[in-house]
Amino acid sequence: MTLQECEEAFVSKNLSLLAQQYDISQAEADVIQAKIWDLPQLQLSANAYDPQNKKAFHIGQSKEASVSQLIYLGGKKKNEVEFAKSNVELAKLQFSQLLASLRAQLRTTFYSLYFEQHKLADIKIQLDYLNNLLAAYKEQGKKGNVSLKDQVRLQTMAIDLNNEKTTAINNSINLQQQLRVLISSQEDVLPKLTDQEADQELAVKPTMPLDKIYQLALENNADYQFALKTSESSQLFTKWQQSLNTPDINFGLSYSQNGGVFRNEVNVTAAIPIPLWKQNKGNVIKAKYAEEEAKKNIEVQRQLLESQIRSNYQSWENQYNQYFTITPDDLHNIAVVYDGIFNNFRKGNISLVEFTDFMDSYRISILKLYDMKKEIILNAEQLNYLAQTSIFNSTHVN
Repeated sequence: MTLQECEEAFVSKNLSLLAQQYDISQAEADVIQAKIWDLPQLQLSANAYDPQNKKAFHIGQSKEASVSQLIYLGGKKKNEVEFAKSNVELAKLQFSQLLASLRAQLRTTFYSLYFEQHKLADIKIQLDYLNNLLAAYKEQGKKGNVSLKDQVRLQTMAIDLNNEKTTAINNSINLQQQLRVLISSQEDVLPKLTDQEADQELAVKPTMPLDKIYQLALENNADYQFALKTSESSQLFTKWQQSLNTPDINFGLSYSQNGGVFRNEVNVTAAIPIPLWKQNKGNVIKAKYAEEEAKKNIEVQRQLLESQIRSNYQSWENQYNQYFTITPDDLHNIAVVYDGIFNNFRKGNISLVEFTDFMDSYRISILKLYDMKKEIILNAEQLNYLAQTSIFNSTHVN
């Protein structure tokens, strides 16, 4: 699969994303609930037993009825609705956080698997030749034509390469498992990326200076935006808690057929708690502390974001500069010398010690080159993730 195909499958099938969307729907339902007022109350009253006339349910002229409605004062409902709406925005930002994080994980896993498989292919080529050579040496050893020391030297190299192979296989298995989960696939995913496309990704540079990357990150990074929105939401929550200190009034009408001063009288009723103390004082204090904490978290998140960008940019720059000090001619020369060493060893022009020393150096160098290329691309992907925009002008469209 290409990277684009992986991303399309990820957006449409990833179970974590699909589940997170329900949180938005739940937050929107909370807004609906916040707008709902208490139901009016209807009360009916009639005689159950008349002791004077010794009659049960002697309703006669004793019927009474009342209806009442709780009226919220102090802007409680408005503040509750505004707080609920802010939670919808937070839920959307949490979805954006998850989307950005998982997409970055998908891309880094895709590239990591690509380089791990190339590393594994190179190791297998070296190991196949070495195993054939070792088998020949063992055969000659039985005839007494080569020393046991030479066999052990080759065996040690084979063990080292097999360890590298096992590590590469295990890494590939873990990366395959991560990719399958991210795109909800039961099949193994093989990165479809040509060497030319990988080289294009490797060569791109940021299209803007570091301070511009900072600015874009502050504008777009979902984690930082979540911290800002959390602070706004905490202020709305404090306002709502403060409004709960305002007593509510219970307003109503009552009818009494024969139980009041007048027959068939209709009365207006009103009931309100006496505000001798602030009944929500503790929650208001708690909300204010949460508000201050949210403000501090904005600064913490800003410093963390800037530190991560600076660190990743420096890592990318160091790896990039180090790798591109190696010219195409250098890489060509390594390949030429590699072939030359093999051919000369077959012809007996160089000793086993020279051959094994070169092979050890070659193996280490090739694996380091793959790691360098991988780290360049992964650091670039991390910078894109932190800024949550493309800051590398790639000529290859995935």
